[in-house]
Amino acid sequence: MPSSQNLKKIVVVGPESTGKSSICEGLAAHFHSRWVPEYAREYLLRHGMDYSYEDLLTIARGQLALEDEAVAAATASGESRIFIDTDMYVMKVWGEFVFGRCDSWILDRINERRYDAYLLPRTDLPWVRDELREYPDLLSCEKLFHIYRDILINQSTPWAEIGGQGQQRLENAIAAVGGLLQ
Repeated sequence: MPSSQNLKKIVVVGPESTGKSSICEGLAAHFHSRWVPEYAREYLLRHGMDYSYEDLLTIARGQLALEDEAVAAATASGESRIFIDTDMYVMKVWGEFVFGRCDSWILDRINERRYDAYLLPRTDLPWVRDELREYPDLLSCEKLFHIYRDILINQSTPWAEIGGQGQQRLENAIAAVGGLLQ
C-alpha cells in the first residue's frame, strides 16, 4: 500500500476572491490529481452567513475531515500530489480578523499538520461578488494578504506568491509547484 509520506500536499491560502479554488482545481487537472475544496463554503451555504465564533471550530473540523478523506483516497490510488484549498492558517486568520481570537484546537492543528508547500494568490484579481464574500474593499483584502504573507514568512514550509490573470495565473501556479517541490 502506498505511503502518505510520498504524497505531496500543497495548500492554497489567502484572502477571499483571489482565485484559491480555481488555482486548486486547475492544478489538480494539470497534475492529474485531486483537490480538497473549502469546507466553509459548503457550511455557510447550508447554514447562512450569520455565523458565530463557535461555528469556526465546526468549520475547521469539517475542513480537516475533507482533507483526511482526500489524502487517504490519493494515497490509496498512488497519487503523488494533492491540492488543498484552505488549512488551519485560514481558520486562525478568520477567527482573529473577525472575532479577535482563535480557538486553541485550531492552533494545535497548525502545530501538528505538515504540508510540503504553500501558494499565496496575490490580490491582483478584481473582487467578484458572491453570496459568501464579506470584504469587497481592497483595503481589507490587502490587509488580509499581508497577514497571510507574514504567517508564511514566519514558518518553515516553502511557499510562493501567485499573480497574473486567467490562464497566466494557473501557469504561474504550475511553475511555482514545480519549483517548490524540487
